[in-house]
Amino acid sequence: MFAIGGSGALEWVKSTTPVRSLAWQGDELVDVVGGRAWSADGVERRIAGDHGPGFDRCVISPSGRYSVVYAERGTEALLLEGTRPLRGLTRSPDHAEDYDYPVALGILADGREILVHCPEESGVLQIEDVASGQRITTGAREARDVFHSRLSVAGDGKHLLVAGWVWHPYGIVEVFDLESALTDAAVLDGHGVLPLQPGIDAEVESACWLDADRLAVATGDEVLADEDVPELGRRHIGVWSPSRRTWLHRNPVDFEVGTLLAGGGRLVSLHGHPRLIDVTTGEVVAEWPELRVSRREGAYGVTHIPTPVAALRPDGMLLAVAQEQGIAFVRLPQGGGSADLPP
Repeated sequence: MFAIGGSGALEWVKSTTPVRSLAWQGDELVDVVGGRAWSADGVERRIAGDHGPGFDRCVISPSGRYSVVYAERGTEALLLEGTRPLRGLTRSPDHAEDYDYPVALGILADGREILVHCPEESGVLQIEDVASGQRITTGAREARDVFHSRLSVAGDGKHLLVAGWVWHPYGIVEVFDLESALTDAAVLDGHGVLPLQPGIDAEVESACWLDADRLAVATGDEVLADEDVPELGRRHIGVWSPSRRTWLHRNPVDFEVGTLLAGGGRLVSLHGHPRLIDVTTGEVVAEWPELRVSRREGAYGVTHIPTPVAALRPDGMLLAVAQEQGIAFVRLPQGGGSADLPP
């Protein structure tokens, strides 16, 4: 692993060119868009040719076999197997410049590797077998008045997270049962399993999986419908369990959350600078104001504030953050910011 000092210490690694995407593959950090990787001792190496200036983001499958490079506010994407292009992908041009490209790679409970995206309509989620491109979601579908974005498959392959938006504009979060969706694709045209009443009474800024059965959701200040007793109110971080269909934790926060990353049950907020968040209390365990990241809020909106380029290692112990001259590596404090699922 990277040789970084004590808890919270920083190490800087210079990059030969600007870092355009970051993701972990084991102990190795990769920039799939730029075609580079950094080994356990921080040495940079070329892994593929640059995939072109049009792409600026990537997602990697849990197996590490597949990846997708895409334009965050564009319509084009490219599916790769290792470094070999498999096929081009696209999405509807309808408001594509206004929100993040919807795409995720995951593994179903039966072991199949899948691609989830919206190839024809922004309001219709489709699931494909990655290797063959065969569509798994078949049958009659009905497009919803919603823009799906920031897709993520749970680690056990049972649920799909969507942190998109509706036309107000207003950020929302939905969770879909994948086993049901594979039997009846129209399930993906509904509202999912996250309760609507009482529900989330504030705009969702960000959401991510803490683990296979815990979802972290952050809300902002804007309220669309004022519920008497909301499950999750404005400026909160909540942790919801799909298996229990209940909120495990709900806490107010006094800072802008921005983008959320999770690994090993630990939660990092990226807005202005990184913060390690205690998921049970919502408190900031540690923060690094010397590392500047964009102040991005939500999956839609202005194009001059991109999503921060950062990656949290799956064990939740090492954070990589792209900076102007390279990459900053942060060893997160031991024991801070995580919590086990209650019995």
